Amino acid sequence: MIPMPSRSQMCKSSIAALLILSGCASPNIPPQQVQASNPSVTYNYRGDQELLQANVNAMNFCSPYHASPRTTSITTQQDGTKNVVFECVAVGNLPPQQLALNSNLTYNYRSDQELLDASRNAEVYCMNSGSPRTISTVSNNPDGTRTVTFQCAPR
Repeated sequence: MIPMPSRSQMCKSSIAALLILSGCASPNIPPQQVQASNPSVTYNYRGDQELLQANVNAMNFCSPYHASPRTTSITTQQDGTKNVVFECVAVGNLPPQQLALNSNLTYNYRSDQELLDASRNAEVYCMNSGSPRTISTVSNNPDGTRTVTFQCAPR
C-alpha cells in the first residue's frame, strides 16, 4: 500500500509547483493588441445640401477623437436616398488633398465624392484663415456639372 502524503507535504508540493510555474511566465510581457478599428458614422441624405450637412455632422462626431472624417463609401438605397459612411481618422493619417486650395472657394464637381473633397478643402482654408465654419451655395451648370461656392463664416 502506498502511503498518503500528509497535509503539510501536499501544501509544500503545491507551493513548489506554483513557484515553478510562476517562474516560467514572464511578468514583463504587456498585452498585445489583436484588433482595432476607427470610429465611424453613417448618414442618410438626399441631395448636395444634405450631404454637406452630413459632412459637418461627421466632423463634429469625429472631433472628440481628435480626428477628421474620411469617406469610406457612398451607396444608393432602393428608395433613392443615399448613405455615406465616414471613418474618423487621425489628422496626420489623412490622404493629401485631391484639390488645390482655392482662395475664392468655388469648385466644379460631378460626384458626391468630389463635393466632399471640395468641402474638406474649404474647411481647411477657412480654419487656416481663422474661421472654423463655412457656408455653401450649390448651383447646377448647363453642361451637367455642379458648382459649389463656400464662404468662411465669422465665429
